[in-house]
Amino acid sequence: MREETPDTPFGRPSDSYFTGTLGGVPVAFLSRHGRGHNLSPTEINYRANVWGFKALGCDALLSASAVGSLREEHAPRCAVIPDQFIDRTRHRPDTFFGDGLVAHVSFADPVCPSLARTLENSAAAAGLSARRGGTYVCMEGPQFSTRAESLLYRSWGADVIGMTNLTEAKLAREAEICYATLALVTDYDAWREKGEAVSVEAVLSVLGENAAAARRTMREAVARVDPERDCSCRGALAFAILTDPAAIPEETRRRLAPLVEKYL
Repeated sequence: MREETPDTPFGRPSDSYFTGTLGGVPVAFLSRHGRGHNLSPTEINYRANVWGFKALGCDALLSASAVGSLREEHAPRCAVIPDQFIDRTRHRPDTFFGDGLVAHVSFADPVCPSLARTLENSAAAAGLSARRGGTYVCMEGPQFSTRAESLLYRSWGADVIGMTNLTEAKLAREAEICYATLALVTDYDAWREKGEAVSVEAVLSVLGENAAAARRTMREAVARVDPERDCSCRGALAFAILTDPAAIPEETRRRLAPLVEKYL
């Protein structure tokens, strides 16, 4: 196992990447909040993090994160593998493009279906109760929801709420990296009047168990990822670039070459 910190055009990633093999499969691991959890969801440099995975040769990104439940049936210590997102963020960069290069990737289906199935099967093998499908509300944070917000998200039909995954999914799609997430429920969100409001103490009491379940699931998942999977994620930029190549500033073209040069 090695520590690596690849250079990125977007600054430093959250931490060093740990690279090596797991069950014979090359892997890279990054703690999105940094070791010691010293970065808030808004402070995470999502662009650098995803770019780093691309630079290390990763073509699949399996995420695990803590979420609040918006449904009675999604109990703490269970997991949801969402296939949709709702964006409630407002303070974070979430695209590699701009500065003279315009690209619009398709994002109707933001999660790789092949990776989602892999996580579902891996959770079952690891003894984790996990449901595939559902909607993840990505809020800005770092504060938890008000009761009114939580009830609103329930009225929209959402399943879980967190603060990180949608931004990762957007950037992974632009980087043509397959993405899926294991959303581990730590608490019922503020909507549940018969329970207490969300507290850090309540979340922490469940985090340890969820972390162990996530490790078991990811260990299974790495071995089950199909290198020949049939999905459109890895060709997401094929028809997304709208700017005339002759009009792209040279510096922008140079900076984004690892993503776009094959299409220009």
